[in-house]
Amino acid sequence: QVQLVESGGGLVQPGGSLRLSCAASGFTFSSYAMSWYRQAPGKERELVGLITTAGGSLSYADSVKGRFTISRDNSKNTMYLQMNNLKPEDTAVYYCKRIRGDYWGKGTLVTVSS
Repeated sequence: QVQLVESGGGLVQPGGSLRLSCAASGFTFSSYAMSWYRQAPGKERELVGLITTAGGSLSYADSVKGRFTISRDNSKNTMYLQMNNLKPEDTAVYYCKRIRGDYWGKGTLVTVSS
């Protein structure tokens, strides 16, 4: 069955960087666009960005443009979220999602705090 497993979250100081990974299985990863979402405490889940099948077209939320980069390695069935210059307001649980179908990972917590 479809499985998405996020990893790489943790505690980081403001201005720091983290790279999240989303390992996919149970489907032909290279055939699907993918996305990252996040949910901050007390807030609704929001789209961070998405990536097409070959990684040629990306879309990001205004709040992360210029700081976050989504990429994918279809040979490893893995999508990444490189997060730079992190801010306290980036604190959230980060989820990956397959664009077609309601398939989500369980999320990984990112905490930005000094």
